Amino acid sequence: MLKIFNTITKKKEFFFSNNFKKINMYVCGVTVYDYCHIGHGRTFTFFDMIVKYLQHCRYKFNYVRNITDIDDKIIQKSKMNKEKFSSLTKRMILEMKTDFKKLGLQSPTFQPLATHHINTIINMIQVLLDNKNAYIAINGDIIFSVSSYLKYGVFSSQLLNKLQNNNKKNILNIKYNNQDFVLWKKQVFLDDPCWESPWGKGRPGWHIECSAINHDYFSSNFDIHGGGIDLLFPHHENERAQSICFNSIYQYGNYWMHVGMLLIRNKKMSKSLDNSLSLKNILKTYDSEVIRYFFLSTHYRSPLYYSQKNIQKSCIDLRKLYFILYKSSIKDLMITDKISHKYYYLSVYFYKSMNDDFNTPQAISILFKLAQKISFYLNNYHIVLAKQLAYQLKYLANTIGLLSQDPIIFLNKYNSLNKFNDINQNNYIIEIIKKRNIARKYNLWGKADKLRNKLYKLNIILEDTPCGTLWKKGNF
Repeated sequence: MLKIFNTITKKKEFFFSNNFKKINMYVCGVTVYDYCHIGHGRTFTFFDMIVKYLQHCRYKFNYVRNITDIDDKIIQKSKMNKEKFSSLTKRMILEMKTDFKKLGLQSPTFQPLATHHINTIINMIQVLLDNKNAYIAINGDIIFSVSSYLKYGVFSSQLLNKLQNNNKKNILNIKYNNQDFVLWKKQVFLDDPCWESPWGKGRPGWHIECSAINHDYFSSNFDIHGGGIDLLFPHHENERAQSICFNSIYQYGNYWMHVGMLLIRNKKMSKSLDNSLSLKNILKTYDSEVIRYFFLSTHYRSPLYYSQKNIQKSCIDLRKLYFILYKSSIKDLMITDKISHKYYYLSVYFYKSMNDDFNTPQAISILFKLAQKISFYLNNYHIVLAKQLAYQLKYLANTIGLLSQDPIIFLNKYNSLNKFNDINQNNYIIEIIKKRNIARKYNLWGKADKLRNKLYKLNIILEDTPCGTLWKKGNF
C-alpha cells in the first residue's frame, strides 16, 4: 500500500484519497516572467511521474497546476521590455508549454491563470477582513494578520518570535507584525495592472491566488498539494494560514509533498547567483528521457546536484538499459510469451519501492537487476526467458516514464557507453541513415552504398537489424 511523506506530520503516512481511486492534486506552478529553468523541470517531472505511476495503479486524476500571471517580477520585466504585462505572460506561457511538452510531461487537467480568479480572491479577502484575520494598512494594502492564526509557523517548523527578530525591519511601518503578508496591493502607478475592488484599484498578492484557485476547483478539499521545498516558507505556510481562516476548518489538504532543491556547484540555483540553467537550453543538448532519468535517479526529497558529469552518467546508465532491450529484440516477442513467473519477485520489489514514498532510485536499481538477468540468459542462449524479462523490464520502466522509445532510435542518439557524443553530429548521422533506409526500401542499392561509404569515411559502422539500423564509431 502506498505511503507518502507528509510535510504536515513530518512522517510517512498511508495514502487514502477523499474519493476512492480518484485523486485531487494541486501543484504550485510557474511565475511566467522568464523562461523555465531546470529546477522547474525537476519539480514538475516528479509530479508527472506520480500521475503516470498512480494512473498505472488504476487511480484517476484531477490535476491542477496554476500559472502565476501577475506579480512584481512580471510587472518589472514588462516595464523593462516596454510591453504590456499580458503580452509578456502570454509569450512566456507558450514557451513554458513548449518546454514541458519537449520534456515529455503530460498536460495537467487544468492550468488556471491567477488573473482568472480575481472575483474569488476579492471574496476571500473580504471574508478575512470580516473575520478580523486581515486589516487595511495605512497605504491601502490589505494585510493578513499572522497573530490571528495561532498555529502560524508550525507547518514549516518556523518559530514566530525568531522570525520576527530576524526579519527585515518594517521600514514603512504599515504592518502590525513583520510576518504579516499582503493579500491585496493597492495600485501605486497609473500604468500598473489593476482590478476594481471594494478597497479601490489594485491587484492580488502572491499567496492568495493558490487559496482562491484551490477553493474554485476543489472547495479546499484536495488530496495532495505539491511544490518545491523553496515554497514551504513563506508561500505554503501563508496559503494554509489564510485558507484555514477563510474556511474555518482545522485542516487544509490531506498530504503536502515537497521536492528537494536542485543545486549547481553546491549552491541553490538562482538568477542572482548567475547559475540558472534554462530548460530550453538543456533540452537542446540532452534527450528528454535522459533528463527524466537524471531527476528520478535521486529521491525527490533529497537535494539533486547538477553537473555535466552527473547527467552524462544518466545518459550512460539509460543507454545500458536500452542496449539490453535492443539485444533481446522484444519486438519479436509473442503475446503468449510475455510473462515469466521466475523473477516476478523483482516486480514485487519494484512496486514496494515505488509505494514507499516513491523511492525511484531503488526502483531503478530493480530495473538494472532485471537487465543483468536478461544479459545472463542471452549469453547462455535462453532466448525465450530473456525476452520475457525484457518485456518485464520495459513494462515496469514505462510506469515511471522510462524506456518508452524505440531502442534503435535512442541508441543512435547516444551510441557510446563511454562518451556523450556531439548532438549535431549525431543528428547528421541519423539523417544519412534515414536517407539510406529509404534508398534500400526502393531497391536503390547504389545510392544506399554511397551513403554507407559516406559514413564509413567518418569511421561510422552500420549494423542492419530486423529492428532497424544501429550505428557506432569503429567496429562493433
